[in-house]
Amino acid sequence: QVQLVESGGGSVQAGGSLRLSCAASGVTHSTYCMAWFRQVPGKEREGVALIDSDYEKTYADSVKGRFTISRDSAKPILWLQMNSLQPEDSGMYYCAAERTGRAAPCPMSTNFNYWGQGTQVTVSS
Repeated sequence: QVQLVESGGGSVQAGGSLRLSCAASGVTHSTYCMAWFRQVPGKEREGVALIDSDYEKTYADSVKGRFTISRDSAKPILWLQMNSLQPEDSGMYYCAAERTGRAAPCPMSTNFNYWGQGTQVTVSS
């Protein structure tokens, strides 16, 4: 049973940092693609960063150089380190997972079937 629980959100000033975590029970990193999405009410969700089953990382252009997605090597935890935060980064951040198999492609457009409840990130100027 896959369960995703996000934490680490909060309110920060522009230029600050946050580190989000996603406790991902039932997920095996070698066969699952995992990603972080964010959403503002009334708008479509936006893919922020992902790491596929072959550990290749993909980032949205808007966060390249500022955000880093990673996994805990010993525990089923997905991380998102967010630096140099800007007001446009505000939103509800969701952890997502999809079983894609080993060494499988996983573009941001992948249909993720498992989602967490989200953690709110607010960046003020």
